[in-house]
Amino acid sequence: MILRHPASRGGNRRGRFAELAQKSSLLTSSPAFFVFCLALIGLFIAFHLAHFPVDLQLFVGDAMTAVTLLLLALLKNSELRAEHAIQRKLDAVAAALLEGYEGKGGKAAEDLRKSIRLEEET
Repeated sequence: MILRHPASRGGNRRGRFAELAQKSSLLTSSPAFFVFCLALIGLFIAFHLAHFPVDLQLFVGDAMTAVTLLLLALLKNSELRAEHAIQRKLDAVAAALLEGYEGKGGKAAEDLRKSIRLEEET
């Protein structure tokens, strides 16, 4: 199994995981998800203060851990995609500047135009 950068997987089109990660990222950055997390923390504190059985306290703690791990995976995926998009844009800018400096026109300028909308493709 070869591990590749998330933005390099599947060419220029988005895969199912990339679509899921994008939708999840939008959901987790919403105020509704923030309220959900606050409610989960409040539930955790309430269970401790009310001296509920340890099993229930462990369940709520495990739920918080699971949410944390999922958010960590989404954050890392999003970070790698942004890093890749920025690097491709920088490469396109450098190539276009070099072509302009050498008095050539052509492929680099077109690549630069395409890279401006890169985050929609990646």
